[in-house]
Amino acid sequence: MQPKYIVGSIIVVVFIAFAAMSFQTSLTPYVPFSTAMESGKTVQVKGTTLAESARYDEVGKTFNFRLVDAAGDEMLIIYNGVKPSNFEQAKEVVAKGRYHQGNFQADELLVKCPSKYEAEGVEHPEGVKL
Repeated sequence: MQPKYIVGSIIVVVFIAFAAMSFQTSLTPYVPFSTAMESGKTVQVKGTTLAESARYDEVGKTFNFRLVDAAGDEMLIIYNGVKPSNFEQAKEVVAKGRYHQGNFQADELLVKCPSKYEAEGVEHPEGVKL
């Protein structure tokens, strides 16, 4: 086998390995609050918001609010950024980040609003209008 084919094959293998490692690090699992507290890794948590808990700190430029997960557990979320414009209409919020020093430090927020996903005036088979 010629040396240029060997070098080319090694380069291809290195790029495939790099791509696989990059893909693996981009996967962020959804976990319950209890797992997020224990892991110390970047994870995603989701829950419903306690709207009255939402506060924007002008000095620290952080948006703080509380989430309640399906198990009924509650967690303080601290997001370094501005409050999403549709936060009040949110049915569910997904926060991506890590648990640190007693609260969840979010790097990203995904606000799920029901109006974007539900069709208006669609009738359910039992005759209930959605």
